[in-house]
Amino acid sequence: MTSTDSTPRSSAATLPRRIVVLGTGGTIAGTAASTEDNVGYTAGQVAVAQLLAAVPALRRRCEEGWSIESEQVAQIDSKDMSHAVWRRLTERVQIHLDRPEVDGIVVTHGTDTLEETAYLLQRVLAPGKSVVLTAAMRPASAAQPDGPQNLADAVTVAGSPGARGVVAVLAGKVWLGSEVRKVHPYRPDAFDAGDAGPLAHVEEGRVRMLRDWPTGTPLGLHVLAADIWPEVQIVMSHAGADGRVVDLLMEAGVQGLVVAATGNGTVHHDLQTALLRAQSAGVAVVRALRGGAGCIVPTGHDLVPDAGALTAVQARVEILLRLLSRRA
Repeated sequence: MTSTDSTPRSSAATLPRRIVVLGTGGTIAGTAASTEDNVGYTAGQVAVAQLLAAVPALRRRCEEGWSIESEQVAQIDSKDMSHAVWRRLTERVQIHLDRPEVDGIVVTHGTDTLEETAYLLQRVLAPGKSVVLTAAMRPASAAQPDGPQNLADAVTVAGSPGARGVVAVLAGKVWLGSEVRKVHPYRPDAFDAGDAGPLAHVEEGRVRMLRDWPTGTPLGLHVLAADIWPEVQIVMSHAGADGRVVDLLMEAGVQGLVVAATGNGTVHHDLQTALLRAQSAGVAVVRALRGGAGCIVPTGHDLVPDAGALTAVQARVEILLRLLSRRA
């Protein structure tokens, strides 16, 4: 497919837009005692309004007539993401999507659970406007932070004419929210989408599209309304695995299980035996890949359904949403 620019060659890139930026914390808002410390920082220290004020490219956008609002939804390290924060974030995103004057939304987020939040937002909202998650691998206090450029690029994508759906923007690449996953613990270019590749590139304030914007049928906010969410856990298949952890989770009342599988979705015999017992007892069970790219290729005689190309954590979100949908 020939790549195309999402904006005409006129001045569409500077067409006045209204963007809402929702802050949730993360490394992008983190600080350390030294500018040379890129790992020993504390996440979620800088308010989202301060982050925006520190990005010259966003000041230029405002001079061009753009309106950029901000709201602090949470201030956490994303490793501590909770169902409660997910619900509040999704509600705030929906409220701003419903404002006719708003063209797009940016969410600043930590990298650790970004792929889970992005997947959840796309499945629940499948928005007709753009919802852009962005993050950083270096704290705001770093000598060379990556957050400011990521934030500027995210605002550019959110304001692109025709943009829609949930995407993630990091290191100059745009990823589908349903496909993005973190693949490196340190380098700034830490995200990928397996075999799918990026949706677009952001280059000097312009978006060069490689594929179409995402679409989908929204589950709706009501699926997140339950006070107590289903218990869904992840177990891993590995050498020497057995079914004891599955049996313990069954005793604890687990309602869904994802097994991070080896190879092409293979599961240790002893663990699979326990998973089949859980499946027979009514527990929702799926297999997801333990790591790497690609997707599980069905063999035609699989005993446990697979999650295709979803990561194990995205598969957990999918099961969670299916169980919540049954209650709604």
